[in-house]
Amino acid sequence: MTSNRAAFEMFCDLFYTQKRVRAAFDFLVSPDYLQHNPGLPDGPEPAIVGLTPKFDASPDSRFDIQRIIVDGDLAMVHVRASGPGRADMAVADIYRFENSRIVEHWDVLQPVPESPVSAHPMF
Repeated sequence: MTSNRAAFEMFCDLFYTQKRVRAAFDFLVSPDYLQHNPGLPDGPEPAIVGLTPKFDASPDSRFDIQRIIVDGDLAMVHVRASGPGRADMAVADIYRFENSRIVEHWDVLQPVPESPVSAHPMF
């Protein structure tokens, strides 16, 4: 059996790097997926339908994985999302596993400022 970490790394590669939203969800997301993003209903299909255009809209859009953290049944990926004509975003996606499948998702998004006050980088 694949560990949560190995499975999550594969999910992240499919989803963020290859931008294959449906393939990533088919690979690891449970049909009972709970969504805490207020813009999407529960279930994998609404997420696939809602996210695919954001990932496919521009071949120049990038989702660069900065770090992956897995602790028991929780996993988090920190991503720099960038694309032409829009500000870069710092994204933290948090997932919960149950029976080796992703069953729950939370996210936090923050614009990357052009002129930050802090001397510490976001990534």
